[in-house]
Order: sequence, then structure tokens, then C-alpha cells
Amino acid sequence: MEFEKRVVPELRAGLSILEPFRLPEDLMHIRAVQPQAVQQSQAVEIVDLQIHGVHGNELQLRLYKPGSANTRKRPTLLWIHGGGLILGSPEADDQLCIDFVTAADCIVVSPNYRLAPEFPYPAGLEDCYSTLQWISASAEVWGMDCHRIAVGGASAGGGLAAALTLLARDRHGPGIMFQMPLYPMLDHRNVTPSSYEITHPAVWNRANNLEAWRMYLGQELTEGVPIYASPGLATDLSDLPAAYICVGELDLFRDETLDYVTRLARAGVEVEFHLYPGCYHASEHVVPEADISQRIRSEYIQSLVRAYRKTDF
Repeated sequence: MEFEKRVVPELRAGLSILEPFRLPEDLMHIRAVQPQAVQQSQAVEIVDLQIHGVHGNELQLRLYKPGSANTRKRPTLLWIHGGGLILGSPEADDQLCIDFVTAADCIVVSPNYRLAPEFPYPAGLEDCYSTLQWISASAEVWGMDCHRIAVGGASAGGGLAAALTLLARDRHGPGIMFQMPLYPMLDHRNVTPSSYEITHPAVWNRANNLEAWRMYLGQELTEGVPIYASPGLATDLSDLPAAYICVGELDLFRDETLDYVTRLARAGVEVEFHLYPGCYHASEHVVPEADISQRIRSEYIQSLVRAYRKTDF
């Protein structure tokens, strides 16, 4: 009850909307829940493509692009869906990706990356890297500006976005000019105060987070986990793209996000950070009509708009 009292009043109703589940026993049940269909926008075209990933696997990409006949090259966002590394699909973020396209006049590419536990690390991250390479290689065909690629994602997608920037830097891969990890899943160790604090059954909590990490890593949580699996472990954060990061005060990931933001700034990375009082994990999607939800969503969408405008020429 103490947790609920701390939640912003207009978000409390969302706690009764969310269906509690427990991993691993409820994994198949929660996967079977289909995302709510989104009304298609005539202004945004959605195209599903198949490419081959680094392991020879088929990888579906969902591409969102302006429907206008304008032939100028547009900046591109590689958007990575959330779901604890074990759930989710690009379709669940259709409306958000449509809104990115509309607000930023960009193209969005979202990979249907492989999920744990069937495909543990590094499968999902390598699919994201294959998508980045595809964007760079296919820019001319699809009217994308390969010099203005941003990466972003929420929750597990935010953690993968952070990992992808590290991987692209260290592999000398395609350039990334902006990153947007939203309330990211960064650190498998689960040793921060907030990782112990958030146990409410309706939100992403400690028990499920521990199990999701175990499934993703495909092993017991021991020493030797790579920084690309758990980017919160990275000690060298230099030469990474400018960032926009946000997290709720009542989010399990609050403290690992605060730590990552602080260390990005110390490494000389330009970073804008927002901490939202009384907000739980992904609350803007649970109660989208709330004023605070609309502000959260608007602020991260506008951060992408500003990032592209800085390089608009």
C-alpha cells in the first residue's frame, strides 16, 4: 500500500489495469496477449521486410515512413521494442513509431529481434546490430540519411539501445548521432536500492527482473558478463552519442539509470535526463490520458525532433 500512496494520483488507476504475472511460469500466457490494434495513418506507411541476421536467421523489420512523395533523404530512428528481453514485438509500438515519424519527419525501423530464453544473449543484440548495418547499407534505396541515425527504445529496448551504441563504437560500425534509452534495463546485478524497493506485483518488479536476466544471459548470474549484455557494467562511456534518458521515481531501474546518466556526463557525453516523481515503469503507456503521461511522451518525442534539427542542413 505504501507504494500506491507514492504514485501520482492520476496514475493509480493503472495499477488495477495491469495484470500481475510471474516469471517464468506465466511467460507463455503473457506472450499470447496481443497488442491493441492501431488505426493506420494515411500520412505514415508501414512496410514489413525480411532480412538475414548475422547468424543467418530471418529477421523481420517493421519500417514506418512518411507517406508523402517527398524524395529528400530523411533521418532514421532504429527503435527497439521493450518487454524484458523475453516479450514484445514491433507492432506493440505502432502508434508511438507513427508519432515519431509525424513529429520528426523521419523514418523508423524496428526489428523483431529474437527473444530469450529460446535465444539468449547475444541473439537479440546482434539482430539490432544487423538492423543498424541494414539501415546504413539500404539508405539510398529507402531515402534514409545514413549520417543521421538515432537509436532508441524503452525498458529492455532502452537497454539494448545503450548496448548497441557501445557495440557500434567498439566495432567501428555505422555511426549513431543520438541515443534515446528510456527507463532502460541496464544492469543484470540488481544491487541498487530501487531494485530492492520495487516489488509491487502489478509493475515490473524485482522477481520478474531477476528471472528475465537469467533467461537472457542463459546462465546463472556470475562474473564475466559482457558489457554488451549488461551495459551498466561498462566503465568506458567515452565517444558515445548524445543522449536523452528518462525514468520514473518509482521504477525498478531508477538507480541504475541515475548511475549511467552520471557516468555518461562524466565521460563528456551530452546527456539530457528527466526523473518523473510518482511515476512507475512505463506508466505513460498504462494511463496515456494522464497529464503526466502526455508530458513524458511529448518530451521524449521532442528530444528526437531537436536532435535531428541540430544536424538539419
